[in-house]
Amino acid sequence: MRKLFLLFFLFGFYVALAQELNCVVTVNSDQVGQTNQQIFRTLERSLNDFVNKNKWTNRVYRENERVNARMFITVTQYESDRFEANIQIQSSRPVYNTSYESPVFNYKDDAFNFQYQEFEPLVYNPNSFDSNLVAVISYYVYIMLGLDADTFSLEGGDEYYRLAQNIVTQAQSSNYAGWNQETGERTRFELVDNLLSNSFREYRIALYNYHRKGLDILGDNNSTGKQIIAGSLRLFETLISRRPNAFLIQTFFDAKAEEIQNIFSDGPKVDIIKLKETLNKVAPFYSNIWNEINY
Repeated sequence: MRKLFLLFFLFGFYVALAQELNCVVTVNSDQVGQTNQQIFRTLERSLNDFVNKNKWTNRVYRENERVNARMFITVTQYESDRFEANIQIQSSRPVYNTSYESPVFNYKDDAFNFQYQEFEPLVYNPNSFDSNLVAVISYYVYIMLGLDADTFSLEGGDEYYRLAQNIVTQAQSSNYAGWNQETGERTRFELVDNLLSNSFREYRIALYNYHRKGLDILGDNNSTGKQIIAGSLRLFETLISRRPNAFLIQTFFDAKAEEIQNIFSDGPKVDIIKLKETLNKVAPFYSNIWNEINY
């Protein structure tokens, strides 16, 4: 009996360590006007279990290594087992020696239609496309894991992006939007394709330098940390000279704009004029925020 208890204890300990995400999934059905809300509550519980209890990688993640994330699913239409929705994905990572969580990914996907029956098991199979609901959620899990890894080691997210790309490949034969290159820009296909492309390598270098070499040393050396962060932002000038309006640049600043303003509006000064020139050049869509950077 003691051996059996120990076995279950060790198994539970291993599973706890294996979980990669600390993610809250919220399903909002306010736009539907459905009287019976049970199916949406069941879907929400099932998705939270699916994301947080599934073993997504072969790595062992300790409690403090889990990626903090949120998924907001807004259902816009519902009939029988068919859902039309959008999904907002957010993830963050801790900053060394602080209690601060730095936003890494903040993205809204409007092409999120799926079929789901209440209590239907959600199972991810890397070798086949069985459910658009499972495919989209699994895809963004790997994108978040990849981006998180990229902030801790240079190009550390490759293995996760390849798993996300495999989901794209499996899903391309389906009739669901967002998986194919020809359906337009800013698709799931384009996002992971860009992340793995050498044409966008500056983005991943900037992601690493900004977080690991910049943010993580702010607490010990604020001036040097700021200089490194400013230098990482200048890498985007090289990228936009080659790829104007790059999708990845938009995703970076969607997550980082307010943080950048806060970093450079306090503490040791840097060359604000040069910094604003860079920011207005690479991310003019946030010019109102850059104008607020001051001392």
